[in-house]
Amino acid sequence: MADDSFFTLADLRAWSRTGTWLAVVGHPIKHSLSPTMHNAALAQLAASDPRLADWRYTRFDIDPVDLPEALTLFREKRFRGLNLTVPHKVIAFDRVADIDPAAQPIGAINTLLLTDAGWRGFNTDSYGVASALHADLAVTLPGAHVVLLGAGGAARGAAVEFLRQGVASLWIANRTRANLDTLLADLRPLAGAATLHGFSPTEIPAGLPAGAMVVNATSAGLRADDPAPIDLSLLPRPRAVFDMIYNPPRTPLLRQAEALGLQHAHGLSMLAYQGARALEIWSGIPAARTAPTMLVAARAVLGF
Repeated sequence: MADDSFFTLADLRAWSRTGTWLAVVGHPIKHSLSPTMHNAALAQLAASDPRLADWRYTRFDIDPVDLPEALTLFREKRFRGLNLTVPHKVIAFDRVADIDPAAQPIGAINTLLLTDAGWRGFNTDSYGVASALHADLAVTLPGAHVVLLGAGGAARGAAVEFLRQGVASLWIANRTRANLDTLLADLRPLAGAATLHGFSPTEIPAGLPAGAMVVNATSAGLRADDPAPIDLSLLPRPRAVFDMIYNPPRTPLLRQAEALGLQHAHGLSMLAYQGARALEIWSGIPAARTAPTMLVAARAVLGF
């Protein structure tokens, strides 16, 4: 396939290609880096593991209204696994045979494994963010203080993982109070010993600890004219700043972090680690073996 080419539902209906197939499914999908990352990792693995010689990874543009039919067809065509992008992550949640328990409280799945019973759903984004924080910023989550920006799907997945790993406190900032309150209510049963707080990014609460890890899970920064999702100078000095956005690699938030002399990182490692974890689910090969290859491949395409 060309770098920006993709298959459609019509192609899937007529699918007769041999080999072991994997795919990312979204709408739109042509700019996805997943095929580049996975095929680089598969090529490297196949050099020493002949069973992977016929494994291939591609992309499908599937309209959300067609996802139920597509999931049935992917199963009938014996695709080994799928990755899902927004909005398919949520749509598929109630349309698979089984859900990994770790994905249940997130309410979204981004990885499907074909089983005898049908599709089993997983969420590897949570693994991706935790692994990226450790790899890029040397952050370990148990006992950490975290400031999480956003209350959407990406924030929910990250929050569940942070609480699962035993952070000391989780402070969630979001502009829309109703969305924030809904997320906080859903997270409280998972909090355990962690303290859980919500606040507006324009009203910094008293008691927010210094040395916290700031994680942006909003879309603020995708466009050149976006403002930063929070003014870092108003916070007690954070330990580091992580932005899930990776393109552009220097968002307004990360530029401010740099100006303040704070450790910071964009989200490309998160993308690589979540992809490597998906490949581990499909192949049994540890994510730590393939994540570096995926990251190098993604960087080569993006040029940074």
